[in-house]
Amino acid sequence: MAAGFFMFTGIIEATGTVAALDRREGGVRLAVETELDVGSLPLGASIAVDGVCLTVVERAVGPKHRFSADLGPETLARTTLGALVPGARVHLERPLRLGDALGGHLVSGHVDGVGTITARRTVGDALELEVRAPASVVPTLVPKGSITVAGASLTINTVAGDRFGVTLIPHTLAVTTLGALDVGASVNLEGDLIAKHVDRLVRERIHG
Repeated sequence: MAAGFFMFTGIIEATGTVAALDRREGGVRLAVETELDVGSLPLGASIAVDGVCLTVVERAVGPKHRFSADLGPETLARTTLGALVPGARVHLERPLRLGDALGGHLVSGHVDGVGTITARRTVGDALELEVRAPASVVPTLVPKGSITVAGASLTINTVAGDRFGVTLIPHTLAVTTLGALDVGASVNLEGDLIAKHVDRLVRERIHG
């Protein structure tokens, strides 16, 4: 994941297609083609890929915009990016700039754990997903709170143990890949930043 501290909002700007995965000693260099204008991203800039903050190490502007980012051992072990294959579609978001509208919620791009889709149900023109969260994410699950799923800011509808439910409205289905996820699919999860800080403070107060 990228060094430094950058913020995102969980509003997906575009999708990209994995063009190449160059496996090398110590990690993988990921190349992504996209319609998103990467010309505004200098080398060293951050970009969120399926909710993971990465550093742009190469870029090319043309009929098909393209950028590359390195995936280190930590990113490969703790996110879904290690399972990507050429042709896979990924969510993309550039970092928030001072003065930009906060359309979703504050997102750091530091994945807290990988969840699993456990159920999906069509309700009218929307889609409800149930996701099982790892123990690292469960304390941040609050009904009507926020969570980032594969980089997308969503509202939690229900919480039952380690499972939570979200609803994908038609717009979300149109601009993300979430509607194509089958039961058993893995997704990057980032708990709400404020909820994480509150949980940490309460735990420290209780346990000393």
